[in-house]
Amino acid sequence: MCHDLCVDVREARLTGTTIRPMLPADVAAAAEAVRRGDWGDREAFFSFATGNPNCRPILAERDREIVGTGVATVSGRVGWVGTIWVAPAVRRRGLGGAITEAVIEQLEGSGCRTLVLVATEAGRHVYERLGFEVLTHDHALVASGPGTGRHRSASDRSVRRFAPPGDLDAAAELDRWATGEDRRHILATSDGWVVGGAPGEVTAFTLRSPFGGVATVARDASDALRLFDLRRREAGPEGRVRAGVLDENAAGLERLIAEGWTEVWSGPRMIRGEPLNWTPTGIWSQFNHALG
Repeated sequence: MCHDLCVDVREARLTGTTIRPMLPADVAAAAEAVRRGDWGDREAFFSFATGNPNCRPILAERDREIVGTGVATVSGRVGWVGTIWVAPAVRRRGLGGAITEAVIEQLEGSGCRTLVLVATEAGRHVYERLGFEVLTHDHALVASGPGTGRHRSASDRSVRRFAPPGDLDAAAELDRWATGEDRRHILATSDGWVVGGAPGEVTAFTLRSPFGGVATVARDASDALRLFDLRRREAGPEGRVRAGVLDENAAGLERLIAEGWTEVWSGPRMIRGEPLNWTPTGIWSQFNHALG
């Protein structure tokens, strides 16, 4: 059943391929296809996406085999194009572009006026043909160990557990200031730490989503660094913590590297449509590169 979306891919080299919604029953098979394609473990994210009404996950099938995926995420007027994956055996035949166009249709049909994505080198030319332009660059970093020694003392009540519903409005407002998006639908399902006084006062947060990604947003760099140290202590000496900053936060990138973080990846963040009203220096890590 195709529900709201069913696209027959009619290009000559892709006859017999159909794009349709990904259902909860498809998650395990879709995740296994992506693993076989050497693109990591997306099972927890697909499970989240198929259960979240703001996400529109899709897949491509050929001869009853999953050969592609994509996820549209609606965050207010901003929409994310994510997890555009094509099986190695059918690449360079136009399927990536067809999946991306189907995701765009879902987002624009839901009222999104700004579309964003993080591109791989292989995918960048596909997105440019569809009208996306480079906005900035994402920089992913990792660190392990206990951090610098900044710590939360017993008397430091400004760092505390995230406590919805009291904190949710304040966290969503802070997140909107940084990202230009309405990500309440993700924040409401997350848990972690905030910087602030009483419930309803939030000037920084680091929140873990149900699929494992952690977003960190802070008005002040010192608060972001305090939260990172807390996460590193929680992870333990063998654990690894991830950060993600943008070109606009060059000072933050330099400071993280000076404190022992290692940059492991960088890639272009692209945009199509209306400009973002955002403050990228407030972004210190993302839930993932499929929905920011």
